[in-house]
Amino acid sequence: MTDATAADLLAADEATWPAAAVIRTGPWSIRKGMGGGRRVSSARLEGALRPDDIARAADAMTALGQAPIFLVPDDDSELDAALAAAGYAATAATDFMAVDCAPIAVPTPRLTAFSVFPPLQVQRDIWAAGGVGAARLAIMDRAVEPKTTLLGRTDDRPAGTVFVAVHRGIGMVHALEVLPAHRRRGTARHLLRAAARWCRDRECRTMGLAVLCENAAARAVYAALGFRRVGGYHYRSKDGTHDA
Repeated sequence: MTDATAADLLAADEATWPAAAVIRTGPWSIRKGMGGGRRVSSARLEGALRPDDIARAADAMTALGQAPIFLVPDDDSELDAALAAAGYAATAATDFMAVDCAPIAVPTPRLTAFSVFPPLQVQRDIWAAGGVGAARLAIMDRAVEPKTTLLGRTDDRPAGTVFVAVHRGIGMVHALEVLPAHRRRGTARHLLRAAARWCRDRECRTMGLAVLCENAAARAVYAALGFRRVGGYHYRSKDGTHDA
């Protein structure tokens, strides 16, 4: 089993799925998301929490044109309690899951998955069908190298796609999307095995990802390949909701 920690995966996640900008305000790092979703639009505590710090962070996010939302690691009970007391509701509980690359980096059937960057239009169409639009494609463009996308094919037809990038020996998987007509037919499994080979070839021991706790179907696919939970986080926002 991988020895990567939740902190390792959070750092890799941030590097491989980066915000448009990171602004320092007191003990906070505040991400400017440009419509790319909560991961790249949230505030993260990086120092001691003082009175009024939550309000100041909220003001800074509002000034960016973003609804205030805070990322809370599972092990930060003090921050979680302070945000709850300030009226921020918990939302989007998320797990980090990780696996050693080597055991799953096995060949897939011919032409079922191959690497391409920048992504082809057919991949962009697959992502668009799953709600991954221009703002998230821009995240892929600004992510660290090395990076790639993988196109999956089933019955000789485009069926799925995924983005993968590397940070400090950890390969992170993002935006895995399979067209509804091709689900439960091995497309996701082929893409993840191909991603593991690509990561292994770039000297990664670990491959990781973030998945919503409520996404039982995706979690089952990952678990079947040997992914195991390595910590997690949730968000807090005023109404308990936010865009993905």
